[in-house]
Amino acid sequence: MNKGGGMKKMKYVLVTGGVVSGLGKGVTASSIGVLLKACGLRVTSIKIDPYLNTDAGTMSPFEHGEVYVLDDGGEVDLDLGNYERFLDIKLTRDNNITTGKIYQAVIDKERRGDYLGKNCAGCPSHHRCHSRVD
Repeated sequence: MNKGGGMKKMKYVLVTGGVVSGLGKGVTASSIGVLLKACGLRVTSIKIDPYLNTDAGTMSPFEHGEVYVLDDGGEVDLDLGNYERFLDIKLTRDNNITTGKIYQAVIDKERRGDYLGKNCAGCPSHHRCHSRVD
């Protein structure tokens, strides 16, 4: 709540650095989160990965690295373990977004008939679905 009684506007900090693994993007994001928490802000973290897998559970550890298992059973990138420890928070599988999860949600909605027979094209026309992944 702000001084006027309304809700404070949520702010986002994006840490990017391409697809190269091991650059320290996860530790950087965690460290920024610690600094923001020290300033009295509420902080959470979301990891967005471009791969088509719906989670990291079936990926080769030689290709992707170790899998971190969250309390809700979500099998995710090891960065989420860093986020939990650095920020002293509990995350869920919803804090990990992959292209595969997004496509799966769109396909599930299309199969249920949520798009009412409209064409639902992939990138760059994915906006035609007017869909939000919940």
